[in-house]
Amino acid sequence: MNLRPYRSTVIALAMTLCAGTAFADGVVNIYTYRQPELIKPVLDAFTAETGVKTEVLFLDKGLEERVQAEGANSPVDVIMTVDIARLTKAKEAGITQALDDATLNANLPAEYRDPEGHWFGLTKRARVVYASKDRVKDTAITYADLADPKWKGKICMRSGQHDYNLALISAAIAHWGPEKTETWLKGLKANLAKKPDGGDRPQAGAIAAGECDIAIGNTYYVGLMRTNEKDPKEKEWGNAINVLFPTFENGGTHVNISGAALAKNAPNKDNAVKLLQFLSSDEAQQIYAEKNFEYPVEPGLAASEMVTAFGELKADTLPLAEIGANRKAASEMVDRVGLDDGPSS
Repeated sequence: MNLRPYRSTVIALAMTLCAGTAFADGVVNIYTYRQPELIKPVLDAFTAETGVKTEVLFLDKGLEERVQAEGANSPVDVIMTVDIARLTKAKEAGITQALDDATLNANLPAEYRDPEGHWFGLTKRARVVYASKDRVKDTAITYADLADPKWKGKICMRSGQHDYNLALISAAIAHWGPEKTETWLKGLKANLAKKPDGGDRPQAGAIAAGECDIAIGNTYYVGLMRTNEKDPKEKEWGNAINVLFPTFENGGTHVNISGAALAKNAPNKDNAVKLLQFLSSDEAQQIYAEKNFEYPVEPGLAASEMVTAFGELKADTLPLAEIGANRKAASEMVDRVGLDDGPSS
C-alpha cells in the first residue's frame, strides 16, 4: 500500500500496514478519525488484557474513501470515529459490516447502537452552552432559548455545517419538525455576535475576551481546557465559563457519541470483535471517562469528578440513528438560512 499520497493527512502509530505484508496473529488494525493520544490509553489496556496488539492509522479526512479504494484487500479491522454523522456515513459508504454480538448488545443501550449492528457508541458527550461566569446569571436554559432576542449579539459558535452542530440541528428536527426548527435557526442566526468560525474551544476564548456571553460547545472540551498545562491560555478560557445543560421539551440534553464499527473486510475479525467488546466494558468506559472527560455510555458508570462537577446530565433518549437520518435536511437548512454568513447577512 503506497502511503505517499496520504502523507499530509496521515499519522501512523506503530504502522505495519504496507503492500505485501502478511498480517500477524494477535493483531487488530484500526483506522481512526480520533486523535491517537485520546485512544492510546484504552488501546494499551486492551493489549495488556488480551495480548492482542493494535496497529493504528490516524486520518484527518478521507477515511471512507480510502477504505473504499482498498476494497477487499483493505487491512482495516475496526473503524473508530466521532459523531453519529460520521458513523452513519461509514455505514452508507458500505465499509462496515453488521455485527450481532451479545456482549455489545448487553453493555450498550439500544439508542447508542445502530439497529442493524453496523456501529456502536462507546462514549457520549453533551452539546451544551458555555456561559460567561462574569456576565451570565442564568442557571438554566433550553435549546429554544437560543433564539430568544434577549441573546441578540451575544452568542458564538463554530460553523453550522460542522458535524457536531449538524447533529444538534438534526435532533431539533426530530423533536420539533423542520418548519419550527428553521424558524429557530433563523432566530439563532440573528443572535450571533459574529460569523461562525473556529472550533469549540475558541468559542470559550471569545467569551473570555468579551466578544460574546454564551456559546455552543461539547462538554469534554471544558475538561481538556481546564487541565491543559501546556497552554495557560486555554486554562483561562475553560475557567472563564460555566457549563449549562440546555434541554428540549422532554427535559433531555442532546448527546453525541464516539463510536466504532467492524470493517466490511476485516482480515482479523475475531480480534476486531474482541476489541469492540473490550471498548464496551466497564474498564474501557472508565478509562475514557477519566482521560478524555467523556460520559460512559454504559448505564450506571460515573463520569469523572470534573465532569460530574458540571452538573447533572439528563441525556436525550432520542435514538442516534434517527438523528443521523436528519443530517442531510439539517445541512440544507443551515445553507438555506445562511447561518454561516453571520448575523448581519
